Amino acid sequence: MSASDLPDELWARILELGAVSAALGFRDLCCLAIASRRLRRLSLHPSLWSSLLSRDFPSQSQSQPSSSSSFSQQQQLDPKSLYKTKFERHKLRMAEARRRAVYEAEGRLLACRKRLTELEQSICAEGDKMKAAAQELDNLERVRRASVALNVWQPQVVHGRQKQLVQQCTVPVESRLSDLHMELKVCKQQIATYKNVYNREKLKLNEYEEALRRAKYHPLQNSSQTSPAVNEPEAKRKRLK
Repeated sequence: MSASDLPDELWARILELGAVSAALGFRDLCCLAIASRRLRRLSLHPSLWSSLLSRDFPSQSQSQPSSSSSFSQQQQLDPKSLYKTKFERHKLRMAEARRRAVYEAEGRLLACRKRLTELEQSICAEGDKMKAAAQELDNLERVRRASVALNVWQPQVVHGRQKQLVQQCTVPVESRLSDLHMELKVCKQQIATYKNVYNREKLKLNEYEEALRRAKYHPLQNSSQTSPAVNEPEAKRKRLK
């Protein structure tokens, strides 16, 4: 006894149990509808689509309509048409939620890149400040060595140059040297702090980029983009034949 010998009542019961137990979905019923005329007639039974409607959209099917016109319009639609309408609305809501997720991921990514740019600028500013302090420290060290050398006998030319170098310095050398050493130390600590924050932001940037790729991923769109390359050898073989 083959499956085609089963009566319609038994097929209808099988399909009803499959719809109630979630073993059959709307895609399965659509596939059955194109298998044969008999299965098409059985798969279009309103009770099947009513079961799918109450199972896939329970909150919407249980909620009362807001007006009598919408209620009468829903009564005129058969369960399959009503399921299709609600499924299209659900698909639009999902697409809108997906777009929102993409926009939020792009916003986080742009904010993270902005913070990284600001950190790079801060690191460069602290580096320039540290270079200027190091240059001034080097000049003051030369002035201090020159002032010490003035107390030792030297040739007149060398003595004159060192005296001129000491006279050109208008700030107290020792106190300024102490301030510069402290400034260099603070600059190094600040640069180290900025670099630590920069590294953490780079990790966040990688996470946000991965989240954006996941939010933009769509199986149908990605498969349609890759399918021509996969089917290209088969098309070439057909042309050769």
